[in-house]
Amino acid sequence: MGRGDGDRRGWLRGAPPPGWVRALPLLLVAGVCVATLVSPDPLDLGFLLGAIPPLAVLSYGPVATGVLGAAVVVMLNVPAFQLDQPGQTDVLTVCFVAVLSVFVAFVRRRRDLQLDTERTIAEAAQNALVPPVPERVGPVRCAGLYRAAQRGTLVGGDFFDVRVSAHGVRAVLGDVQGHGLAAVATVASLLGAFREAVLDQPALEAVAARLDRRLAVDSARVAHAELFATAVLLEFTPGADAVRIVVCGHPAPVLLRDGTATEVDAVPWTPLGLGLMEDAPLTALVLPLRPGDRLFLASDGVSEARDADGVFYPLLDRLPALAADADPATTADRVWNDVRRHCPAVRDDVTMLVLAPVRPQGR
Repeated sequence: MGRGDGDRRGWLRGAPPPGWVRALPLLLVAGVCVATLVSPDPLDLGFLLGAIPPLAVLSYGPVATGVLGAAVVVMLNVPAFQLDQPGQTDVLTVCFVAVLSVFVAFVRRRRDLQLDTERTIAEAAQNALVPPVPERVGPVRCAGLYRAAQRGTLVGGDFFDVRVSAHGVRAVLGDVQGHGLAAVATVASLLGAFREAVLDQPALEAVAARLDRRLAVDSARVAHAELFATAVLLEFTPGADAVRIVVCGHPAPVLLRDGTATEVDAVPWTPLGLGLMEDAPLTALVLPLRPGDRLFLASDGVSEARDADGVFYPLLDRLPALAADADPATTADRVWNDVRRHCPAVRDDVTMLVLAPVRPQGR
């Protein structure tokens, strides 16, 4: 499942302009023509035509901007329009503005091409770092949703992954200190450690300890870095009849069962990166699963989203109705849309992972 939600940048932040902006120069040309032809008296509207080339720069390239600029100059010299009989100075001024607009349009087009290239590279880097979760991993149906808080970026401080191992399907969802581009290096380090540990470590607790050590080592390399991350790790048995859960300072998973939503009663451990797991090893919670059960994992960007009155998003109250459809992808999309209605200005990274074990027939 993709992480996009339309183009969240907005047209003033680099997204393509809306249709009304593209139509504005043409509508202005048509409006001036109609007004001058209908009016029995000459109208002093030449100044409006001078605004058409700069408006065209917002939406069009240098060729279209030049065509509109030439059309303006022609209109100023057509007797039928009677645009207050502009003098030579007026025509020269409009010509200068039109030529300048063509140059600006050329520069803008080159810049847009460069930005598109950089964004394509960023999308490729993101897919390499946090690839979309497959619809199914082993006996588990999956759906992931990612929304970075920092506008214009595709990756932030949250991460998730689902992998097959010899010990069952293993999943992780976490949130590193901070968000935006500054957290990308930490996310890359943790995901790399998780993917290696999934293959090497026989116990889920050992996978968590590997992540803890990785972050502690990274933090020690930089003075006063104090890197840490919260995370929840899961391991489904090969038969998908139980799941082992380790919670490291992160909101616990929510179990969706028989139309209810219940937070799993897992003992929370310290966040990753503090180096405390070697002194006091943690123990995973074993949760038996029934047919139709689903697990909903989310970052604190969901539970801590507040409305205008400062009320937190009531996840447990709303999740049963939003998860009425058994499709994991539908559940994630519905929750995201509901969070946006509750808190239109979400200021934190939002990550969700919906996991639905599929029991083999006859079990």
